[in-house]
Amino acid sequence: MENENGTVNPATANAPAAAQKFCKHCGGKIASEAVICPLCGCQVEEIKGQKDAQPQIVINNANTNTNSNVNTNMNSAMFRKPKNKWVALLLCLFLGYIGAHKFYEGKIGMGILYFFTGGLFLIGAVIDFIALLFKPNPYYV
Repeated sequence: MENENGTVNPATANAPAAAQKFCKHCGGKIASEAVICPLCGCQVEEIKGQKDAQPQIVINNANTNTNSNVNTNMNSAMFRKPKNKWVALLLCLFLGYIGAHKFYEGKIGMGILYFFTGGLFLIGAVIDFIALLFKPNPYYV
């Protein structure tokens, strides 16, 4: 190698150049010991000593959630008797103007209202008939 004045130093002339390799990502020449390419910043090798080591994972999961829901509604579907769709549909068709289908469902107040208003002037009875058509059998009221 030449020094500043242009002469070759015999001590460094026979010394091998620093070992180099090529980056896998950018193709630039980098030192053979480099783990991260100084040109593109990408990691070119695994960090020594961690190739076979498993990462340390800390799980701090103290799940203390408890269900605090209490179903105290005695009118829920599991405490009621199932109603037959076809019985209610026939009652609505023939006696809907006096609210017979509402009494069958256990809705006494609506049954009385239907009784005194002629099934809400037959509009309520028609709407109930259509609604009953699309209910599953049995259905819960």
